[in-house]
Amino acid sequence: MEHAARILVVEDDDDINNVVAAALARAGYACAQAFSGSEARLLLKAGAAAGEAPYDLVITDLMLPGSSGEELVREIRARSDVPVIVVSARTDTGDKVELLKLGADDYLAKPFDLDELLARVSVQLRHASRGAGRSSGTLRFKDWVLDAEARTLTAAGDPVRLTRLEFGIVEALVRRPKKVFTKRELFQAAWNEEAFVEEKAVNVHVSNIRGKLKPSGTDGYIETVWGIGFKLAE
Repeated sequence: MEHAARILVVEDDDDINNVVAAALARAGYACAQAFSGSEARLLLKAGAAAGEAPYDLVITDLMLPGSSGEELVREIRARSDVPVIVVSARTDTGDKVELLKLGADDYLAKPFDLDELLARVSVQLRHASRGAGRSSGTLRFKDWVLDAEARTLTAAGDPVRLTRLEFGIVEALVRRPKKVFTKRELFQAAWNEEAFVEEKAVNVHVSNIRGKLKPSGTDGYIETVWGIGFKLAE
């Protein structure tokens, strides 16, 4: 029997935390609550020390006592690709871009609708699960080697750590190396379904990938096609 997806809610406002946790529980999820960044770090480290991924998804605010949401996202992303949804009253586009650069998977502005949050949780968990069961095999493009089953990339012989979505973008490009993808097509190919997407978000993800590829000298493999999107360099 499959276990209920485990979700950690990190929010210092007691009322919001309790309302979100109750909604998640009603939807069938196993929910843990942290009311500060420090408490969230302790819960995450306890699971890591036990050699397991303690949560299937994390929902976090940004303005937290102890450790900020940004610090929490950075720490989570340094050791795992567990999906992270940020909820915050900060709605500036620059804030969203910075969070995506840190490795957040989604961003929802306060005040938010609980049904929308639940929909986004469902999407993130579905893709995390789908990624684990994706097609196997080795894909190659020039100095890249992708292991589609292990979801790993080596570039010029060096391992490159990518988030689930970043790997999906690279995999989509390599599977169709001649195609010019619009930004929406590329995002949808990486997710394998319709998804909420802003063009700026796709730009940020591709920029992150290029930054991680730069030490290998293969960042130029992804070309920008102005006015359209992206393709692999021939």
